[in-house]
Amino acid sequence: MKVNRLGFRDYRNLKENELIPGPQVNVICGDNAQGKTNLLEAVWLFTGGRSFRGARDQELIAFSSQAGAVLALDFEAEEREQTAKITIGRVAKKRAAQFNGVDQPAASSLIGKFCAVVFSPDHLSLVKEGPSMRRKFLDAALCQRKPAYARLLSQYSRTLAQRNTLLKDISYHSELLETLEIWDEKLSGLGAAITIERKRYLERLSEAAGEIYDGISQGRERFAVRYDSGLLRDGGEEAGYRERLFSLLQNGRKEDLNAGFTTKGPHRDDLLVTVQEKSAREYGSQGQQRSCVLALKLAEAALLAEALGEKPVILLDDVMSELDASRQDYLLNKIQGWQVFITCCDPNSISGLSQGRTFYVENGEIRG
Repeated sequence: MKVNRLGFRDYRNLKENELIPGPQVNVICGDNAQGKTNLLEAVWLFTGGRSFRGARDQELIAFSSQAGAVLALDFEAEEREQTAKITIGRVAKKRAAQFNGVDQPAASSLIGKFCAVVFSPDHLSLVKEGPSMRRKFLDAALCQRKPAYARLLSQYSRTLAQRNTLLKDISYHSELLETLEIWDEKLSGLGAAITIERKRYLERLSEAAGEIYDGISQGRERFAVRYDSGLLRDGGEEAGYRERLFSLLQNGRKEDLNAGFTTKGPHRDDLLVTVQEKSAREYGSQGQQRSCVLALKLAEAALLAEALGEKPVILLDDVMSELDASRQDYLLNKIQGWQVFITCCDPNSISGLSQGRTFYVENGEIRG
């Protein structure tokens, strides 16, 4: 998968223009708040997802625009050139999309047609913050790789919400207690299926990320990530996960009723990330934590490439800071066979780029 052209008009602070990237590493350099990240964000929107910065659609339109923003992408996928277009209306207040000239029901219809993996400074929360961000990372990676997992996750979330509502209602209507077992059974089946998918994926992700981290650190440090789940702590076969979760829900019923929510299940699981067999969250340096997230994101790209049969585009935002020269060299010169977009502020950090293209952004103007 490869971007051949990105066109944009009235998008954030970017002046109307187009970007013609190279097939390998593309470095986008400039001071803060000039528009570098806006370019990566524009590419990312063609995955069908929302802004990786959490921005609302209306925030993507240039202040001066009355009509709205327009993005156009020419890219190679499935061994042929394809096109996509996104329009973000000022009045309609939503995104519309075309794929190969055909109007799509929604912008989300682009999911699976163009694929990318993105790293942004916000992703450092994968290591630095609590477990919810790590679960979101794992689930998002699985959804891109396996669309059926998205449906499974949605079913689990709805069932969990219904069980939580019931737990609150029981305190006012005790006769509802006898219906709780029905929700326990349903949640157990869905939760066991999610745990199995996460566990299998993470086993492969851990191996791939370990190899990448070894390259980033030049073999100086050992990296590992493992799935921390209540269903796995006592061992046992995957076939027994449903019964084990059902038992956990039954035994934890009093705790759940007191809390007013479900305290056991995959919505409480975590990923344990270590460097040199110590918690990266508690003991890792800034550079090590950044390297951990990079290894996870690049491993996500590698596994997605296996599933797709072609390599997704890699978007790395503000990735060079807090990395030493050898780690920067890995990102610039050792990621072979992928189209990569990297933003940076310091031109010195890209002095070691052996091949690729460099673009400069200032006040929304692009040159290069």
